Amino acid sequence: MIKTIAFDADDTLWVNEPFFREAEEKFAGLLEDYLPRHAAIKELYVKEIQNLSTYGYGIKGFMLSMIETALEVTNGKVPYGFTEKVIQIGRDMLEKPVELLPGVEKVLKELNGTYRLVLATKGDLLDQERKLKKSGLESHFHHIEIMSEKKAADFNKLIKHLDVKPEEFVMIGNSLKSDILPVLELGGFAIHIPYHITWGHEQIEHQINHPNFHQTETIAEVAKLIASWD
Repeated sequence: MIKTIAFDADDTLWVNEPFFREAEEKFAGLLEDYLPRHAAIKELYVKEIQNLSTYGYGIKGFMLSMIETALEVTNGKVPYGFTEKVIQIGRDMLEKPVELLPGVEKVLKELNGTYRLVLATKGDLLDQERKLKKSGLESHFHHIEIMSEKKAADFNKLIKHLDVKPEEFVMIGNSLKSDILPVLELGGFAIHIPYHITWGHEQIEHQINHPNFHQTETIAEVAKLIASWD
């Protein structure tokens, strides 16, 4: 019997990735005199991946990666006012309103009380706390876990903290790499809800064939699916 349901936040409960794509385009526009837009975005992605182990996930690390990329592309001679413009891009991202995805609040209300609900997301602590507060969803969750990584060991630690067995735990999210595969590895259940934009680092090349893996088109289908298991 399922006891605990964990939800990813970004692009599962609310909009996130489109803001990064918009920021990349603005960044690329600042470097048009040095690189074509697609090349600037590619260089930025490479720098982001290199910096993950140092800066982690989130907007602040993204801002630093933009500045480092520009320094490399321009050989240390960034255009006048460039750094200030990058900082403003980041500030604009941090001040974005939180836009809930369709059906989110209804599903949380349906599940709350029958199951223990958990928010399990990764990223910058302050930014994720800000978005959760703005979302108005905080009261639905028994526990909030903001993780620096989402690997099997991280989920194992969370499951032990919640005092449930893996087979009593469901993870719901848009990333196959971060939300789904680690939980299946532990013997838990996982529900994938695809989002129309996925960061390259979160994509996988292979199909998932696992008895505990399920996929729905929208979050609205989640409550009925989990009820059918019980």
